[in-house]
Amino acid sequence: MNQAVIHVHPSGPLLALVGNPNCGKTALFNLLTGSRQKVANYAGVTVERKEGRFTTPAGKTLRVLDLPGAYSLYPRSPDERVTCDVLFGRATGEKRPDLVVCVVDATNLRRNLRLALAVKRLGLPCVVALNMADLAESRGIRIDPDALAAELGMPVVSTVAIKRAGVESLLELFDDQAVWRTASPASPSVHDAGDHVAVRNILQRLGLDDVVPHTPSDRIDAVVLHPVVGPVLLAFVLFLIFQAVFAWAEVPMTMIEDATTGLGQLVSSALPDGMLRSLLVDGVIAGAGGVLVFLPQIVILYFFILVLEESGYLPRAAFLLDRLMGSVGLSGRSFIPLLSSFACAIPGIMAARTIANPRDRLVTIMIAPLMTCSARLPVYALLIGAFVPQRELWGVLELQGVVLLGLYFAGIVGAMAVAWILKHFTSAGRQVRPLMMELPSYHVPTVRNVAIGIWQRITIFVKRVGGIILFLTVALWVLATFPSPPDGATEPAIEYSYAGRMGKALSTVFEPIGFNWQISVALVPGLAAREVAVSALGTVYSLSAEDEEEAAKELTPVISQTWSLATAFSLLAWYVFAPQCLATLAAVKRETGGWKMPIIMAVYLFGLAYLASFLTYRAAVWLGLG
Repeated sequence: MNQAVIHVHPSGPLLALVGNPNCGKTALFNLLTGSRQKVANYAGVTVERKEGRFTTPAGKTLRVLDLPGAYSLYPRSPDERVTCDVLFGRATGEKRPDLVVCVVDATNLRRNLRLALAVKRLGLPCVVALNMADLAESRGIRIDPDALAAELGMPVVSTVAIKRAGVESLLELFDDQAVWRTASPASPSVHDAGDHVAVRNILQRLGLDDVVPHTPSDRIDAVVLHPVVGPVLLAFVLFLIFQAVFAWAEVPMTMIEDATTGLGQLVSSALPDGMLRSLLVDGVIAGAGGVLVFLPQIVILYFFILVLEESGYLPRAAFLLDRLMGSVGLSGRSFIPLLSSFACAIPGIMAARTIANPRDRLVTIMIAPLMTCSARLPVYALLIGAFVPQRELWGVLELQGVVLLGLYFAGIVGAMAVAWILKHFTSAGRQVRPLMMELPSYHVPTVRNVAIGIWQRITIFVKRVGGIILFLTVALWVLATFPSPPDGATEPAIEYSYAGRMGKALSTVFEPIGFNWQISVALVPGLAAREVAVSALGTVYSLSAEDEEEAAKELTPVISQTWSLATAFSLLAWYVFAPQCLATLAAVKRETGGWKMPIIMAVYLFGLAYLASFLTYRAAVWLGLG
């Protein structure tokens, strides 16, 4: 997920949403802005930046930033540092907010109000959004917003962001000019201890300092975090995800395939035989269509990740896996960045910034590419669809889904093995670091938030198809088309082209692991973006065809007829460990501050991929599958 840096001009009223993690801040942001938001990076760092716009009842258009979650104004992670930089006016290319909305979890005032008081000390105009008010009331926590406002010295609005309750009152408050005026002079320093005492006194005066009784989340956690039931439930959830990626995506994938084939036939019938028709049909349509067909599987994967994140289950999964992660020298905090890497390694690498320990953060970054990102799905789906039959196991399991799960598991095992090696060969890796993290209350995922998250990822994926993937596909078509074959040539034209010559040269390197020259050609643009490998294969085999009827065939039956099982298994093994795409290496360079770590990553991943493919291919040949 490659995101451009946005340089913002300090013009127009700017509103910033600030709050602890899991306070409902992003839900409020989505409610205010809807689809009028954009995701990028802050200048100079890889921390995600979300900006949107909305209009107040009086017609005032406001810009709003969803700042990364923070517990205090003493930054302990890159996320918190960005939030502090924006609030202090130190963020590159960003003006200081004109108004801050402190989103407070009404079920945990003791912790959340400390940040609100710290922000107020900065001299910024502040408003408190008392979020999750309905949940607090259901637990017997009755908060008088007016009384709390009097204690805090700033307006307080009770909200339930996931149900839109209280948002109208908040919007009306933004039209009050008095709210935008600084209420207190800036303090030269921020004292967490002083804020803690102030919050305790406020809660005592409001009669809210009693211990909160056991909640429904506690009763659910008795099952979810059970030492036996918990891991079994987690394994079942992960297995369900991988089954759904294949089972649910079959119909929409077929529809996209039919649409792509129909479009190619339409263009072929409308244009005379020549370079233009070849470019459009064999290059653009075959290339872009060959990647778009896997969009349903990627959407399904993102859907499950977003639902797990929205529900509050992901931190529990991290807790369950802490002992396992500790066995390889990491903590449960590495789980969420690694799980994010299943969608794309870049956000996974970015998510590692929440890990305070520098050594753990670096190791997490270095093994994140071993998680099976969605860019591998097109390759996996192509090969599994071509060589693994559609068959049910025991009447309930889909064989193709089981194979896909096995490939994901191989990546996980590889990542844990690398982390284990680093644990035993570095002194810092042998240090014990206990896990301390917040377990948020369970929530029913909202359709709106999940839909917005999926739409953002679809947009990014389609832009990649229309941008770098389309560019590389067309570039490959040019290399595979020129120069023209000599007079009297008997082989397909591509074998005389630059791409053909390059493939023949590379095939000497990849021949020991069973790759032919067509695969060797496809691996080169695949270094820029893994998804391109499928479209590259489509272009190469289309241009390698001896007649139009053969060129019109789908890629799946072509490779199933021309490749051996040993070659297919070898290529699957290659992509479990394959060197990461260039965009990810660039992200690692930004995160680590130099090229040393990206170079080490590329070298060790290439070595792992070659070794895994070599062992897989030789074992398959020995078993008679070559």
